[in-house]
Amino acid sequence: MVEKLMIFGLTRQEATIYICLYQNGAMNGYETAKLTGISRSNVYSALAGLVEKGAAYLMEGTSNKYLALPVEELCENYVRHITEAKEYLEKNLVQNKQGTEGYITIEGYQHIQDKICSMLSKVEHRLYLSLSSCDVPQYLAQLERLASEGKKVVLLTDAKPDCSKQIQVYVSDTKEKQIHLIVDSAYVLTGDYSGSETDTCLYSGQKNFVNVLKDALRNEIRLSELGYEKRDEN
Repeated sequence: MVEKLMIFGLTRQEATIYICLYQNGAMNGYETAKLTGISRSNVYSALAGLVEKGAAYLMEGTSNKYLALPVEELCENYVRHITEAKEYLEKNLVQNKQGTEGYITIEGYQHIQDKICSMLSKVEHRLYLSLSSCDVPQYLAQLERLASEGKKVVLLTDAKPDCSKQIQVYVSDTKEKQIHLIVDSAYVLTGDYSGSETDTCLYSGQKNFVNVLKDALRNEIRLSELGYEKRDEN
C-alpha cells in the first residue's frame, strides 16, 4: 500500500502515516507517532506534507488532529489534476514531429510495462504480440478491447489463453521471458521481460528493424501452423 500511495507523490513516511490515519480515524501528532513508531518531529513534518498535498485535512481545536482523505476522493483529485495538466501540456507544448527513426533503450520492468500499455492504446489497425503465457493476462483486457473495435490482434504465446475468437492466437514452443510487439507495422518493442529492474527493451520506428521483426514473427506463425498440421495428421 505504501508503494501504491507513493505514486500520488507521497513520501514513504507520508504514505505510512496516511494509512495509519485512514485506519484509525482523526489523530494528533502524538497519537500518530505512538502508533507508527515514527519520531514526533518527523510525524509533524509528514502530517504537514499530507495536508499540503491534499491527502489529509487539518481539524483545528484544542489539540490539532488530522484526518485522511477518503481513498476514492484522493484518487479522483489526482486523476483530475493529471488530466488537466495533460490537456494543458498537449495544447501548449510543441513537439518535434520527426518521429522515432532511431533506437530507444527502455530499462526496467515498470517502464517497459508503461511503454507496452502506451503502444496498445495507440493501435489504429493491427498489432502482433509475442509473449510468455504467464504475462498475457495483464494485457488481455486491452487486447480484447482492440479486437472488439475491429482491429487485427495476433497473439503468439506458449499456451492458449481464455480469450475471444476475435483474437488470433498461435501457440508456439515454450517462450523465454521476452517480448516482441509490433504496432501498425510502424513501431516495435522487443527485448527482455522477466519482471526485473534489469530488463531492457529496444523501441524503434526504424523501417528496416520493423520489417526484420515482422519476418521473424511471420516465421514463428508459420511454424505454429505447421505444428498444428502435423498434430492433425497424427
